[in-house]
Amino acid sequence: MFSDLRKKYIENYSGFPKEIWILALITFINRTGTMVIPFLSKYMRENLHFEYNQIGWVMVCFGVGSFIGTWLSGVLSDKIGFYKVMIGSLFGSGLIFFALQYTTSFEGFCIAILFLTTVADMFRPAMLVSLNTYTRKENKTRALALVRAATSLGFLFGPPLGGLIIILIGYKYLFYVDAATCILAVLVFVLLVKERKLPFKLKTHNIGVDKYAILKDRTFIMHMFISLITGIMYFQVFTTLTLYHKEQFNLSEINSGLLLSFSGILTLVFELPIVNYVEKNKMNKLNVIMVGLSFMVLSYVLLLLNDKWYGILYVMMFFMTLGVMLTFPFSNSFAMTRSHNNQEGRYMSVFTMSFSLAHILSAKTGMEIVAYASYRADFIFMSLIGLLAITLCYWLVKTVEKETIETKIKIVQSIFVDKSKKR
Repeated sequence: MFSDLRKKYIENYSGFPKEIWILALITFINRTGTMVIPFLSKYMRENLHFEYNQIGWVMVCFGVGSFIGTWLSGVLSDKIGFYKVMIGSLFGSGLIFFALQYTTSFEGFCIAILFLTTVADMFRPAMLVSLNTYTRKENKTRALALVRAATSLGFLFGPPLGGLIIILIGYKYLFYVDAATCILAVLVFVLLVKERKLPFKLKTHNIGVDKYAILKDRTFIMHMFISLITGIMYFQVFTTLTLYHKEQFNLSEINSGLLLSFSGILTLVFELPIVNYVEKNKMNKLNVIMVGLSFMVLSYVLLLLNDKWYGILYVMMFFMTLGVMLTFPFSNSFAMTRSHNNQEGRYMSVFTMSFSLAHILSAKTGMEIVAYASYRADFIFMSLIGLLAITLCYWLVKTVEKETIETKIKIVQSIFVDKSKKR
């Protein structure tokens, strides 16, 4: 029985081409290297002695840069190709990480973070487009889950290693490691993955492309708004909650890192099997997202119920991670299904921008609520917007069901109309 379970589990990771595995590898290298990000708020608070509102503004710059980077990625991916965008993003990130250690003023740090995330976040939309090129349609969601599993594996090693480096030799060397891993990821990518080019260039300038198709797609826009709220709730883990660990429970950087590693282990072990199960059983992805949002709300409710027991942080992280596993992969997959031909890069960059905006709103909102009220007030706010997202997701389920019925009716009508005309 155990061997059968092991065989079924291994099957979840089968059927991927070489390029997808290499994309997962460079994602792992890159995510392990960006170990400074989870400790950024603590670094600014303890080493640079920034105030809460200053930290909030730096994280706003983090989100603004991410917003700009994802938009640029979509435009450039459609024009010059995802391959060049990914290489430029990784190499540029390495250079900026190296320079970031020498920036100590508030204004300078804001500008540096803005540039860093602009360049770094050009990678993700281009990578999402690459999945369309290197894998079959039926494997796209699983391929995305595999890349996310690589991200989780990076979280497994990165934060504890980062905490250890901080304690032993200081924050400064984190920036060196981050820069080195970005360059290493570039080398692996260039050496092992070749740019896939079409045998001929299809001329599409005469084909009518609706530049405003995204804005007209109300279902896609509503899905983006739900994803925005999801991101706001999740990104608290890397901003407000890292400070909460220290101030409420006096956790060290290593212990905070272990919490993130716990999340990484859960995602690594369970996300791909969950995605495979949902795909095989053809479950409604929006219903799955709704369940995931419910778990994320529960994670904040748990923090409200108990702020004395250290173990509650692990219970909270369990439900938060479970919620993320049920929302993020299927949110990306649903967005892909709405994209039009020749506009995949634009659609995925616009969708990813919702998470960039979430970075802006999550950090600033969380820090302001904590500064002027308390951590409990922040947890209450996150719970309430989570309930709003669940309500909107239920409405979206009904809207998509209505769209499906209307599409089937139009197809049937067009068939019978064509036949009647022929008679």
